[in-house]
Amino acid sequence: MSRLDSFIRRMTAQRDVLNHIGERVKELDGPVLELGLGNGRTFDHLRAHFPGRRIIAFDRAVGSHKTSTPEPENLIVGEIRETAKSFAGINAALVHVDIGTGYEEKDAITLTWLPQLAVALLGPNGIVASGLELDHPQLESLPLPHNVKKGRYFLYRRIE
Repeated sequence: MSRLDSFIRRMTAQRDVLNHIGERVKELDGPVLELGLGNGRTFDHLRAHFPGRRIIAFDRAVGSHKTSTPEPENLIVGEIRETAKSFAGINAALVHVDIGTGYEEKDAITLTWLPQLAVALLGPNGIVASGLELDHPQLESLPLPHNVKKGRYFLYRRIE
């Protein structure tokens, strides 16, 4: 499979997962957190699906299109591992994580801190959608939409 085809499949899975959990997230209180703003496409999608909901985006640098950049009070710039820690206990309804690099050795380092961070950010029954597989005793795996291939994207619910 070409890298372009792989990218398209990843983006399609991301969209389908977010659409799949939309109603469930709407039933939960709390903000939506976007770990990895990138160019802002997913932020824009979240904004369209959760109007009126606070969406806070984190990234190490701003690279988003101007129409897909959060307001300054909802844009946290710096190393996500460090900047998001100050939001522990915010009781997010959804944490969307798109910070995988595709390099196993780099992603393995991220996975030493990301699962714990996601749990700290989520409220009870909060949802995390991630491009990386998260392993934590307080994260229960949820079923993916039928058209998303297992291992392409991951979906969890925070349990106590």
